[in-house]
Amino acid sequence: MRQQRAETVRAVLLALGLHVLLVLMLVFGLDWTRSRAEPAFGSPVSADIIDPNALSAAQRRALAAEPEPLPDPPAPPEPLPEPEPEPVEQETVPPPQPLPAPVPEDAPVEPQPQPQERIPEPDTVDQDAARREAESELTAQREQEARRRQEQIDLTERQRQEEAEQKRRLAQQQREEELRKLRAERERLRREAELSEQRLRQIAEARARQAAEQAAASAQAASPPPGRPDGSSDLAARYAAALQEAIARQWTRPDNVPLGQRCRLYITQLPGGEVLEVEFDPSCPYDALGRRSVEAAVRRAAPLPYAGFESVFNRRLNLNFTAQDR
Repeated sequence: MRQQRAETVRAVLLALGLHVLLVLMLVFGLDWTRSRAEPAFGSPVSADIIDPNALSAAQRRALAAEPEPLPDPPAPPEPLPEPEPEPVEQETVPPPQPLPAPVPEDAPVEPQPQPQERIPEPDTVDQDAARREAESELTAQREQEARRRQEQIDLTERQRQEEAEQKRRLAQQQREEELRKLRAERERLRREAELSEQRLRQIAEARARQAAEQAAASAQAASPPPGRPDGSSDLAARYAAALQEAIARQWTRPDNVPLGQRCRLYITQLPGGEVLEVEFDPSCPYDALGRRSVEAAVRRAAPLPYAGFESVFNRRLNLNFTAQDR
């Protein structure tokens, strides 16, 4: 198809070159003829060549009609007698006859300044093939444009997914960093709590040893048993029950302290029941939380029972506290 199109273009170019050559030869030939022509008397005669087939119907009717007869020429004058010889006079020229009025059909046609370009006739044989080729090229261009748009869409989608994945990883790293910091802080607080409990346990053990030493010294001095200075067991029992009741009303049992579990503690008080200090015996099975809850209950129960128990009052009480629910 492309070879036939190239041959057609080549033929058109050759035809144009031939026409240009003919026009140049015609122009140069006319100039040469005019320069070589001898001068003639009168105005040159011009004529137009008209194709009879190109005339209109009106023009053909005008040509077919009989031409009107020209008017008769005037009669010659009578011969005059021969005059005497005189200088020969120039013959009189008859006046010019009027020319017929030109009709539009007889108007001269100006020559075309430039030959009309020959339009190549389309090759009807390969029109279908050319149309199919043009459609296939248009389809290929459309498919290529569609692929390019799809590739651009895919590229934009990949960039969006990569940005979202990067943001997700960054957020995950931030969460992991915050979690790591929380774990480190929790571990630090746990260690500090263990150290605090250890110091409290050491302080409690030291106080318990000091109290045991003081109790042993009091026993060696033959003092009456703690809580019952006058030996009255009945009043001392009622005093111990009153202390147990007053402390139990202010106490909330922790979940890790079982019911009925006993804890021995030492309460230092003033006359009237004002509490100065609460200490726990090393044998107390309560943990730090349970001991703190019992100590808080003792201080909330202050002033401890005093009226009616003056005879069995002791500044330092030895009390076996029993875990009970109210």
